Amino acid sequence: MAPPPARRPRRRAIRRARSSLLVGSRDRSAEDWWWDRLAPSGSEYHLMQADSMLLVLPGLGPSRARAHRRASRRAQRPPPSGSVAAAKPRPRPRPEPAPAPEQGPDAGWGDRIPLEVLVEIFGLLVAADGPMPFLGRAARVCRRWHEAASQPALWHTVTLSPPLAGRAVKGNVKAEKKLLASLEWLMPNRFSQLQRLTLIHWKSQVHPVLKSSCCPHLQVLEVSTSINHNNTPLQLPIEALQKGCPQLQVLRLLNLTWLPKPSGRGVALGPGFPSLEELCLASSTCNFVSNEVLGRLLHGSPNLRLLDLRGCTRITPAGLHDLPCPELEQLHLGLYGVSDRLTLVKEGSSLLTQKWYHTLRELDLSGQGFSEKDLEQALAAFSGTPSGSHPALCSLNLRATRVTPNTVSTVVSSCPSLLYLNLESCRCLPRGLKRAYRGVEEVQWCLEQLLTSHASPS
Repeated sequence: MAPPPARRPRRRAIRRARSSLLVGSRDRSAEDWWWDRLAPSGSEYHLMQADSMLLVLPGLGPSRARAHRRASRRAQRPPPSGSVAAAKPRPRPRPEPAPAPEQGPDAGWGDRIPLEVLVEIFGLLVAADGPMPFLGRAARVCRRWHEAASQPALWHTVTLSPPLAGRAVKGNVKAEKKLLASLEWLMPNRFSQLQRLTLIHWKSQVHPVLKSSCCPHLQVLEVSTSINHNNTPLQLPIEALQKGCPQLQVLRLLNLTWLPKPSGRGVALGPGFPSLEELCLASSTCNFVSNEVLGRLLHGSPNLRLLDLRGCTRITPAGLHDLPCPELEQLHLGLYGVSDRLTLVKEGSSLLTQKWYHTLRELDLSGQGFSEKDLEQALAAFSGTPSGSHPALCSLNLRATRVTPNTVSTVVSSCPSLLYLNLESCRCLPRGLKRAYRGVEEVQWCLEQLLTSHASPS
């Protein structure tokens, strides 16, 4: 049954109103939809649109003019049917003027900070974490930061460690090439005032870095690699390093399997290291350091105080005796992890103590194969000091040597300042005394046990 004729116009008006609402919702842009969701009216939030971002900021402020858009959308809606359709149309409000856009942050704010203040701030960060990688990143912020990050005062101490050290990665070769390229730029441009350079866990990059002709103020150079028996031998340019770093005071080459570059026949020695006080060539594996190499390194170093040659099996006492270093205080000749060296009897340890008995404070002969008689003559030099004076020896490491009880008693009695005595694995000592002694009380206890003990050597 068809509906009454009076209801048909009303239903048609409702359908037209619904269709117009759907059309209006489709015409609404996505920007208006997001704008209403981010900062709805009455929420006390306003929006600020920048070049590449949209900020939602709390508090009172200019918001987007939405009243005139909402009024225009209400005006476009069709009047509802019935009595509402017969109502008078509301007056259309006048559009509010659009607010003036806020000014964004000043692009030149970095130029307003005085350079001295910026350098002082960078100096605090460098003192805590070092210049790398902070200064490299800060230099890319703006021109003023680049100028501040380039100040030589911030580049006195540098510690570098290559990425992915000790790990086998497919892209490791590419990373090493990139690192070398960075170093080639850093050395002439940033290392002119460098005083301390430390390279940790380095491998193939050592040789380019040691070309330090651009570091005339360098005082400390330390290069170390991981304990790995497969390291490629390094050729160290001794004479070039002496010319490029005339003020070097500390040279440490740790765990490096290095082969010094031959000087050639008839080639004069380099200028040496006149300010060198510490030389460390310690290695966990055998290296190629010989008496000739040591002479090339130290021929011009009269102020040497510390000499660490642990693992350097080719160095002999005669070669050490010829060094022009009259006031050596610490001498480390220990061989660690090489038990078969004990069967190779060596001679000449007395040459070391006769030369430096009056200045030596630390002596390490661990693992050296000197005979009982040779060690007795060597350590007897500490008891031949003039009357009224005592040796300065405070640390003595005789681990895994052929030292006898009488020799130990003599050296302990002659050195009242002895604070450390290592007698581990000494085959000629009683079993209960083969250990390390720390402190004056323990060392004196060891002396008492040696003097009162009549047990045969085990």
